[in-house]
Amino acid sequence: MDEKDWVAIKVLYEEKNISRASERLFISQPALTYRLKNLEKELGTELFYKIKGGTEFTSEGVYLAEYAEEMIKKLQQTKDYMLNMREEVRGTLRIGVSSNFAQYKLPKLLKKFSIEYPNVQFSVHTGWSTGIMNLLNSSSVHLGILRGNYDWYGVKTILHEERLYLISKHEIDINKLPELPFIHYQTDSSLKNLINGWWHDRFSEPPVVTMEIDRQETCKEMVKNDLGVAILPEICLQPSDNLYTYGLSYKNDTPVLRSTCLMYNKEALQLSTVKNFVDFLNQNSNL
Repeated sequence: MDEKDWVAIKVLYEEKNISRASERLFISQPALTYRLKNLEKELGTELFYKIKGGTEFTSEGVYLAEYAEEMIKKLQQTKDYMLNMREEVRGTLRIGVSSNFAQYKLPKLLKKFSIEYPNVQFSVHTGWSTGIMNLLNSSSVHLGILRGNYDWYGVKTILHEERLYLISKHEIDINKLPELPFIHYQTDSSLKNLINGWWHDRFSEPPVVTMEIDRQETCKEMVKNDLGVAILPEICLQPSDNLYTYGLSYKNDTPVLRSTCLMYNKEALQLSTVKNFVDFLNQNSNL
């Protein structure tokens, strides 16, 4: 078995479908089938069987898929450390970043870092913080930038904190918020819990939810068109939005804040790419 075999097994195990797996691998379906049949012949056992709508793995196939994922990680670690043995900072930095930070902060940070370290490439995964947490736990990324409060056994550093804001097209009385049309949007559980916690601290009745939106930017556009009010993190707001904003506080006047944290394993600092990027982030988190 070689690296291409490991990747093919891993992708097929994730997709459970030859057609989708071949698309992800950028090879033809017959070529993938041929590779897999040769692999079964080499190992002398059946690894997969067809089912309606896809492919299922035998117990031997499941074992091999787990082995393949482990070998891919070990090979990547070996490549990382081999590159790290050179004096110059070079290699691929694998990072997982929450969607909001990726949209509003990450491009400038990566641009500035790449100017200082032109031989570093980036492998970036973005998504909700819960998904980034999974990438960290599986060692699929060197480090993660997450928003919200998550338990982590490694190094965890707060890059900055931001306030949550109620936004509206026209000036409103925040005490009458339960009477106004409220716009919800899909987000990760940490932000959802923070918003719900503030609401229950301030009001006894639930919000009048008139819209369920899939993205924060779409939600903001709805507010701009006077279709309701919403609560967004400060990172999403710009002066050009021309909206009324109200910083949220609990009844005891404590502001409602959300943290952005940098998380990684201490061992990852042995890689010069990771160490230099961590130092860079700590110095430039306010960009």
